[in-house]
Amino acid sequence: MAVVRLETEDHQENGFVSSEPAFARHLPQIDASVLPFLGGFGKYQKRLIILTWIPALFIGFSQFSDYFLLAQPNNTCMHPTVNQGNWTGSSFSLNATNGSTSAPYFYSNDTHGETNTTPCMCKEWNFELQTGLKENVVTKWHLVCDSAWKVHIAKFSLLVGSIFGYLVMGVLADWFGRHPVLMVSVLFMLVFGLTVAFSINVPMFSTLRFFEGFCLSGITLSLYVLRIELCLPGWRFSMTMVANFLALGGQLLMPALAAVCGDWQVLQAVIICPFILMLSYVWVFPESLRWLLSTQHYRRSKALMHHIAKKNGVDAELDPSGILSELERELEKKPEKTCIVTIVRTRNLWKNIVVLCVNSLAGYGIHHCFARSMMDPESKDTTMFHSFYADYYTMAGIAVASCLALCPAVGYMGRRGGLLMFMIITALASLLQLGLLNLIGKYSLRHDIVLRDSLNKKCSVAFSIIGMFSSHAVSNLSIFFCAEITPTVIRGGGLGLVLASAGFGMLTGPIMELHNQKGYFLHHVIFACCTLICIICILLLPETRYHPLPETIADGETFTRQPLLPPKKPGEQHLLLTKSETRDYSRVQDTPVHQAAAAVAASAASAEAEASENSTANGVRSS
Repeated sequence: MAVVRLETEDHQENGFVSSEPAFARHLPQIDASVLPFLGGFGKYQKRLIILTWIPALFIGFSQFSDYFLLAQPNNTCMHPTVNQGNWTGSSFSLNATNGSTSAPYFYSNDTHGETNTTPCMCKEWNFELQTGLKENVVTKWHLVCDSAWKVHIAKFSLLVGSIFGYLVMGVLADWFGRHPVLMVSVLFMLVFGLTVAFSINVPMFSTLRFFEGFCLSGITLSLYVLRIELCLPGWRFSMTMVANFLALGGQLLMPALAAVCGDWQVLQAVIICPFILMLSYVWVFPESLRWLLSTQHYRRSKALMHHIAKKNGVDAELDPSGILSELERELEKKPEKTCIVTIVRTRNLWKNIVVLCVNSLAGYGIHHCFARSMMDPESKDTTMFHSFYADYYTMAGIAVASCLALCPAVGYMGRRGGLLMFMIITALASLLQLGLLNLIGKYSLRHDIVLRDSLNKKCSVAFSIIGMFSSHAVSNLSIFFCAEITPTVIRGGGLGLVLASAGFGMLTGPIMELHNQKGYFLHHVIFACCTLICIICILLLPETRYHPLPETIADGETFTRQPLLPPKKPGEQHLLLTKSETRDYSRVQDTPVHQAAAAVAASAASAEAEASENSTANGVRSS
């Protein structure tokens, strides 16, 4: 009777309550049982992956549209309205390139050793854009001088909308599914994105850009999660990197697209209109099977599993593992919803997500510091290039090189090892740029000022390129790492937290520009310190390469830290607890389940011993 009770009743093991019966359950083992039963990574899954790649190009257009819609032109005032006695001519120029919008601008007239600084006031401006557009938002509404701060507000609007979108849409994707969030985001993206092109003033433009960023984040997050959940463990990283390369392709094609459109309103409409193709995803793209099974939507899962098996050419009637039979027994269960706030009651999961949030924040935040050091519009003698296109394609080229280097690094060292390596490179580049350059000038070349300045500038550019390269890799890998560590039931919310942290890191760039780059050195020092903290925290993360995705909160808790280096002897595992702590856990087998099993084993052993004694006694009597 005790054995029957063990097989049919819920039991408690090692302090955790488990409602699973003793027989093997296949439905929670999606990577190990369900997907291989449906054909593995078959033709149907590959077609769906391609459907997640196509919008990545459109997302790349939208994410880098600010470089063109809000680029600061070369400004020339043709008719100033201030006292004409202070001007050296009938016009003056205010040059600002590389997208810089530092404001306000002042005209400086140096006479008799004194500087006369006067606010630039002008009746008529002559603008010259270098981005291929004939007119953009800045030139249309004259957002220069005292109105230049409105450009920063417009930049804030898209980023702040994306941050809120990641947080809200991630939770909704866990509650209602990935497919509804994707389709609602696409629909409203078309509405708000196209309305941006018909803005009549800056407040309207900024408000609509906020909602555009909100919807764009919903599309980005849902596609990212769907792509991860479609793949088997060996395909997840490669399929994600292809999408990243397509997004970078959108960045590379943006200058050509802007040159063809000519006007910012046409460019905005051309960027948004391709999302109309995604409306067909209502019929051709299903809900995530992994999410349906993890949240116990078994009736919908049954129909989708039969559909996938049919598309992959698998005979679902042949069910040797009993997956469909198990599904039939579970149809009466009610669906469950889990919110991201449940991680506060976990021991390991919250720690992993917080570490990756800090990594993405530091990666994107310090990326702006390196970019500003390499392409400083305030001092032309330290700027690497003097052309918008040269600067733009340099940034894009570094991003492409970073993704190319990320693939073999992660394939050889894994997720944690690759993230640790790139974070160390980022920290070294930052510290060397902040400290080594001053030491070179102070002690090595104190007499040769020209050589010292030249060497200082070249080293600064070199360290900036290395830092941008590694920080871009850190940011991308942190986001992917989070998608693998977070369980399916809260993967949308967890990924939304990391993406929102990345948005905060990107937001530091416009904030520094709004303050006219004041406090830039302190800004760089703070993020350099964050990278040092991240190096230590990365050691606490588990390795997820070739591991199945966790489906429930309990699965996410089982992801614990392993040693960076393999053990010296096979089967050797280093203990992380002291001897006293080990004694406290030495009686983990004294549970009701183990006691009952031990009692059954003891009774069986005593019965066997008694039978052997009886047989021996009978043999003696017969002799």
